[in-house]
Amino acid sequence: MRVDLHNHTPLCKHASGTPKEYIQKAIEAGTEYFGFSDHAPMKFDEEYRMDFAQMPLYENMIKEVKSEFQSDINIFVGYEVDFLNSLVDERVMERKVDYFIGSVHFLDEWGFDNPEFIGAYGNKDMDRVWKDYFDAVEKMAKSGLFDIVGHIDLLKIFKYLPKTDMRILSKNALVAIKKADMTIEINTAGFRKPINEQYPSRAILEAASELGIAITFGSDAHEIEHIAYKSADAEKIAREFGYDKCAVFSKRDRSLVKF
Repeated sequence: MRVDLHNHTPLCKHASGTPKEYIQKAIEAGTEYFGFSDHAPMKFDEEYRMDFAQMPLYENMIKEVKSEFQSDINIFVGYEVDFLNSLVDERVMERKVDYFIGSVHFLDEWGFDNPEFIGAYGNKDMDRVWKDYFDAVEKMAKSGLFDIVGHIDLLKIFKYLPKTDMRILSKNALVAIKKADMTIEINTAGFRKPINEQYPSRAILEAASELGIAITFGSDAHEIEHIAYKSADAEKIAREFGYDKCAVFSKRDRSLVKF
């Protein structure tokens, strides 16, 4: 994919490969705009994210590869920030980066995308869970803190789906995203998960396109091999819904490039 803005580093404690190796793989794949957006620190789920003291180290790591490969690829730095009640930390949000991805990984502190806690699905009313999930996404959009919505329908990861039409469930969240002038990503990590499709689903992407919501792309890479995986599929799906441009960010200013 020409643009790939959602990728991680070993500082999150559950990814492998160096930033340099990621960039080399991205160049090999023909990527022209590549962003690192590692898991931001917070006082929760700390075993799956960098520490607050490591933020300068993280940003300097990206600055080094940006300098080394400046003639080969455009490199950006951001954070993927968990939107979980009051745990969004101003120490993260005050960092001078290119963009912030806002993601919902937790519902009432249940890490629904973590295989360790998959057993909790058996006790849930999935229509209720999906409503709560999109309520959280809507609240995140209304916060005005973020530039990109991360994997907007992540809850489908293990194929626990609602009976209610996804367009109905996601409607208010999408309207809030549009009002906030946020971008949604087409994230190819879903192809590596039990759901075996991109985030978002075609139904949500169709609704987003009807609202005129901008898109971008992300591999959500935690390993070198993840970079640009199914990238051609992601771009093809975007074109099916009338998209031919996607967002890139520099110092939190958005611009659109052809893909």
